[in-house]
Amino acid sequence: MSERPISLVTGAGRGIGRGIAIELAKLGHAVVINYAGNAGAADECLQLVRAAGGDGITVRADVAVAEDRTRLVNETLAAYGRVDLLVNNAGVAPNVRADILEAGEESFDRLININLKGPYFLTQAVARQMIEQVQNNAVNSFGTPRIVTISSISAYTASVNRGDYCIAKAGLGMMTALFAARLAEFGINVYEIRPGVIATDMTSGVQEKYDQLIAQGTWPLRRWGQPDDIGRAVAAIARGDFPFSTGEVINVDGGFHLRTL
Repeated sequence: MSERPISLVTGAGRGIGRGIAIELAKLGHAVVINYAGNAGAADECLQLVRAAGGDGITVRADVAVAEDRTRLVNETLAAYGRVDLLVNNAGVAPNVRADILEAGEESFDRLININLKGPYFLTQAVARQMIEQVQNNAVNSFGTPRIVTISSISAYTASVNRGDYCIAKAGLGMMTALFAARLAEFGINVYEIRPGVIATDMTSGVQEKYDQLIAQGTWPLRRWGQPDDIGRAVAAIARGDFPFSTGEVINVDGGFHLRTL
């Protein structure tokens, strides 16, 4: 059994997930790099994790599929015997941005399944494992296990041409609150991180729009967020920097959430 802390990060091959994996590697973690289809990106991430001082494995699994979630957990336990940190990061954007008066059910179902249902039931499965670890005193230097969910400013920001995405992200906020309340008796803290506009493949198609918003001062810190901005926030949780916080929402958005006059 590895003496390293064990982190399971979904959607870790690229973008925000990769940024998280690398920052955890700097803390010496073994990272289970989950990916849905891009094996090359996941393998590249694993090399970056090792170069940063960590270790890990890659596991292909679609979090929207029950059998894949089970296999993801089982392969993690087969490799390492436990899970110290779960990071729910996997998510997708709508294939087509459509006005809510026109949008169809296919896109809605896809986003709810991947962005909300998948994390909900993966968290349920991993939480059961974490409770068992706590009850068996199977903890290491990492301490009591923790759970982090990466949501979005879209959890509270209405974008009428991607309502399915907003509803799924809003649901992750309640998911965080529910698991925080349920797992508190076991000392398992649960957190939500809300990224703002982050430079990833997902936002590359609307770069000009966001460049304009940045120039206009739509958020006070006038720059794009980077994947490592989110990674550093996760690393702070992994270090145990918020021991008396659970159900907490951490905004990493350049100050977008501020109301200013």
